[in-house]
Amino acid sequence: MQLKTVLQTFRPSFLVLTPVCVFLGLSTALAFHTSVNGFMTMLVLIGAMAAHISVNTLNEYHDFNSGLDLKTTRTAFSGGSGALPDHPEAATAVLITGVVALLVTATIGCYFMMERGLSILPVGIAGIILVTIYTQWVNRFPLLCLLAPGLGFGILMVVGTSVVLTGEYTRPALLVALVPFFLINNLLLLNQYPDIEADASVGRNTFPIAFGVNTSNVVYALFMIAAYSMILLLVVAGYIPGRGMIALLPMALSLFALSGAVRYPSSIGEHPQYLGANVAAAILTPLLLGIAIIIG
Repeated sequence: MQLKTVLQTFRPSFLVLTPVCVFLGLSTALAFHTSVNGFMTMLVLIGAMAAHISVNTLNEYHDFNSGLDLKTTRTAFSGGSGALPDHPEAATAVLITGVVALLVTATIGCYFMMERGLSILPVGIAGIILVTIYTQWVNRFPLLCLLAPGLGFGILMVVGTSVVLTGEYTRPALLVALVPFFLINNLLLLNQYPDIEADASVGRNTFPIAFGVNTSNVVYALFMIAAYSMILLLVVAGYIPGRGMIALLPMALSLFALSGAVRYPSSIGEHPQYLGANVAAAILTPLLLGIAIIIG
């Protein structure tokens, strides 16, 4: 039973975001190198997945330990998995899993440094720090809470993948990473709406808590425009092929999600189709962008 509970705290439905971001980083590497090391690519994916599992399990453990899990109204996209409130005896196992997963990421990072030199060190250190402090510290600072998801998945994961596979930082990788940066910030931003009251009760100070839902909707719209404008700019500047315009299609999902946030601000959790569209946009856009880059 404990194993099943631990697996639930992985939040498996959200783990798909990691291979998509790694794939986008891989696509930028292939744009400048005819081939990449398959073993290194596999290690990048394992390390990234371990980091994602670590932040999810540690978040679930701290939310249970703080009592937040007992105050949230869960949806498919917010409020946690509910695994620990149902099986509190698994809490220690979940904590150990989170720590071990983080150690796996750190170990793989050390191997990358031996193979690629210290160029990967800034990305690795930033990633470890972000995973470690996210739940307990980042959630108390609205702007950090707003930007941390995009930094972790968009910038660090996409650029980190490219650096490991090519041995260098490239401008296209940095620019392409801005697309998931904005969209993944929006992914977590909207998912915080249903948890505003519960989060505030345990001392969290997320962006919607600090600035309100209306301001958060404006930020969501600006980030959406920034993400899809970046795709247009990348095509015009020649960094990605013209077929990269296909990555603009999921903008319709973002617009739909925004319409739900405007219509049902504090009760959007009761209308999961909008939250689902937001998740789909954050996954499909970088996926289509990566496919376009590789084909091109």
